[in-house]
Amino acid sequence: MSVNIKTIAEMAGVSVSTVSKIINNYSDISEETKAKVHEIMKQTGYVPSNSAKTLATKKSSLIGVIFAGKLNIDFTHPFFVEVLNSFKKQMGFLGYDLLFFSNEKSHAVDGDYLARCRHFQVDGCIIVTGQQVEPSISELDHSEIPCIGVDIELKGKSSGYIMSDNYKMSYKVVEHFYLQGYRELGYIGSTLESDISNMREKGYKDAIESFGLPVFDNWFVNGENFFEESGYEAINKMIESGSLPRAIFAASDLIAIGAMRALKEHGFRVPEDVAIIGCDDIEACKYTSPALSTIRQNKDKIGRLAASLLFDLMNTQSVTSNVVVEPELVIRESCGNKLKVQL
Repeated sequence: MSVNIKTIAEMAGVSVSTVSKIINNYSDISEETKAKVHEIMKQTGYVPSNSAKTLATKKSSLIGVIFAGKLNIDFTHPFFVEVLNSFKKQMGFLGYDLLFFSNEKSHAVDGDYLARCRHFQVDGCIIVTGQQVEPSISELDHSEIPCIGVDIELKGKSSGYIMSDNYKMSYKVVEHFYLQGYRELGYIGSTLESDISNMREKGYKDAIESFGLPVFDNWFVNGENFFEESGYEAINKMIESGSLPRAIFAASDLIAIGAMRALKEHGFRVPEDVAIIGCDDIEACKYTSPALSTIRQNKDKIGRLAASLLFDLMNTQSVTSNVVVEPELVIRESCGNKLKVQL
């Protein structure tokens, strides 16, 4: 015989809602009734389903994970993998499981995230930035479901976001290049539809101008994404234009790694001919040749903060929270730090 919460209620002579309250440890049920229901559950081997647990509490203990955008980062980008791993651990400590939402072709063109989140009764969502973000992300952001964005600004009444200070990280890079004696500076970014890449580029240009240096447009190249091919193709475009900058800031470490590969194939040395600094401080930075200097984003801290902020939003312990995390410049070999500074 198939046993469900309705079966247990009928056998105990109580309502389904009473069984649900007992499953969820409500205190307004007599000890006698609790004992009776627990004994029936034990005899029948009934294990409460997630839906049974949510009948009384209206909470599923599920967190939706959404990689926003038609061009999204998903599990292929090591930065977001580390952030989500930290987020997962913290949410686990708080008693939640994660539910990953797909935006592949099997679903509606616009994802319809709000309807799907309501269907699965998620308690909240974490939304990871992407490119060409779907309108349904905004619909979810402005809904009753609490959401936290990572590297994407959410503005709903039940939403918040967390990101590194993209403007400050760009200034740190320019300041370091300037102190090293570099005056011809370039930038390789992701697609123009990436808000994060655009923030970093703007901060970089503003910082260059604040040091009284010229901005050469042919040394600012955007790729298709945050991966290696963008850096590789950007260097080829710069070479085709007839010149290379003396130092380059890449919007991600993977872009920087692709740029280093292209430079080496064309016979240029890093950092002797072109210095490079990436962004994220993924594990691979330590093992490139030369080791890649980078802007470290505290991935563990971002993940834990995202979990704590979302938990507070879900439990109405705080209002909308927007947190900016301080970046750190990590000096390795690729930026020429060991070279003699010539001012």
